[in-house]
Order: sequence, then structure tokens, then C-alpha cells
Amino acid sequence: MRLRNITGSKEVIAENEFVVPEEEWKPGHWREIFGNDHPLQIEVGMGKGKFLHTMAKLHPEINFVGIEKYSSVLLRAVQKMEKEPLPNLRFLRMEAEELTRAFGPGEVDRIYLNFSDPWPKDRHAKRRLPSREFLARYDVILKKNGRLEFKTDNRELFEFALGELEPAGWEAEFVTYDLHGDADLMAGNVMTEYEEKFSALGNPICKYQIYRKY
Repeated sequence: MRLRNITGSKEVIAENEFVVPEEEWKPGHWREIFGNDHPLQIEVGMGKGKFLHTMAKLHPEINFVGIEKYSSVLLRAVQKMEKEPLPNLRFLRMEAEELTRAFGPGEVDRIYLNFSDPWPKDRHAKRRLPSREFLARYDVILKKNGRLEFKTDNRELFEFALGELEPAGWEAEFVTYDLHGDADLMAGNVMTEYEEKFSALGNPICKYQIYRKY
């Protein structure tokens, strides 16, 4: 069975306490949801949630929100939370294009993109999460000195992402084509499911950290 086609996943997610319902999507509402004013970090396209669940455990002083559009994938993250609930982690079943419906200007401290769908056909370039179109959306919600991190094993997608930075007005703080070969960058690195799989196969992991130029 394909993960994104699990029968009943939408209904389970709609009723789950860890998933913020659409009627509560509104900028400036996260302090109320979490009950504090801790920094807010998000992962766009979080998959099954291993990365963000681990990050939330390691950093209780930070609030995390995972965004995933496929109900059957998000269900896996929900199941992790049911086994080990964390007060500083919540989920949104949302298309990434709708980010500004849930987050206000400068409300997010850091954005993570991990092993995003490459959308390999040229006509789908605007759908790629590190595209200039999405960078414009991130610019709205990211605070002025915030950072965006992107990891992938797809070299072609990574080169595309690097080429989008200058036209979009962003600058790289660091770039690596072999994350696991850099001891300094690996310090504190939290791996996703895909990262574990691909690195075990010997695939080099690319990563950048970027910020908006003003």
C-alpha cells in the first residue's frame, strides 16, 4: 500500500489533538496555541516527522510546527506523537503555498526543508520548495535575521536551489556538497529518515543555510 493512500487517514488527522485545524490557521496565533512566546521554527514538507520530533525533544525551549500535505504521511508523524507526546510540537496538513495563512510577517525564526520533492520536469520548477517563488513566501514569514536550511541528496535539485538565491535576494551562509564529511557541520546534525537511508547507501548529502539580504 502506498503511504499516501491509507484509508481513513484524513479523518484521523482531522480529529487529532496534535494537528491544528484549518479554522485555527491565523497569523499571530502560535503563542496562544503553545501557551508561551518561545521562538518558532517550521519544517515544510516534513514527511513522517522523525527530524522534527527529534528536534523538539532536543530543544524544549523552541516551538516547532511541521507542515505536510499528504494525510497518510502526516499520520506517521501523528502516531509518533501519540507514543511520545511533546508540548512544543504541532502539525499542519497544508499545501506549502498556503504558509502565509498560518504564519504572519516575521513570525518564524527558522525554516527547514529536508529532502524535498525535486519536481524534475522544467515546467514544474515553481513547485520546488527551494524555488524563488517559495523563497518569496518564506521571506514574508521569516524574521529579519532568520535562517533557512535545506538538505538533499539530489545534486541537480541542489544546483537549482543555489541558482535561485541571487535572483530571489538571498545569500548563502554556508554551502556543502558533503555534509557528512564535514565534522563541524555534522555537530548537532539531526538526520531525517531519507538522510539515514541515502547516507547509508553512500550518497553524499548537500546542505545550505541561507538568509535574506536587506
